[in-house]
Amino acid sequence: MSYRAVMRELKAAGTAQNRKIYGRHGVRGEMFGVSYAHLGKLAKKIKVEQALAEQLWASGNHDARLLATMIADPGAIRSKTLDGWARDLENYPLTDAFAGMVAKTRFLQSKLKRWIASRNDFLGQAGWNLVAISAMRSDSLTDAAFEELLGTIEREIGSAKNRTRHAMNNALIAIGMRGPKLERKAIAAARRIGPVEVDHGQTSCKTPDAIDYIRRAKSRRKKR
Repeated sequence: MSYRAVMRELKAAGTAQNRKIYGRHGVRGEMFGVSYAHLGKLAKKIKVEQALAEQLWASGNHDARLLATMIADPGAIRSKTLDGWARDLENYPLTDAFAGMVAKTRFLQSKLKRWIASRNDFLGQAGWNLVAISAMRSDSLTDAAFEELLGTIEREIGSAKNRTRHAMNNALIAIGMRGPKLERKAIAAARRIGPVEVDHGQTSCKTPDAIDYIRRAKSRRKKR
């Protein structure tokens, strides 16, 4: 599909209700309000097309950028392109989608290290999202590396910005689900941290209690 054809389809699929919902989740600027279900169907039709993904991202349209993360080629996208896209992040739904795409590239670990040190809220969120994704993989960082990251979370989560703080809490949970040793250390860290407060705006979203989540996940694994 051509760029113009994709943009026409996105515009036709958008709804006022979706725009209202996305606005409550912090999306600002140009958007059509396309459902994730429709974006998924369109992505399956297009498959992988890096050049088109870059055109869609350059449009500045929220829906087009979400679609760009779905059709980008993890093996072809350049580090410089990822850095450029990262600088454009301005809401957490797009940041979640972007981090999920970055996790499929060979740049996962290098971007993780840079972005978790950023004071930009959405870059920090992206970096800690990558930590959480890494923790769920078997071929990832060492347990020692994750222990170090737990220490960073414990030291910095209280002063972290809003969406970064939420992502750090999710990373703590993911690390705690990695194995018995890290589970004990993550629960101990979560106990010292205490409740994590995140402003979710005009949504019903909640920040999970790390200790409870880790323990429930362990219980579910035992029942399988």
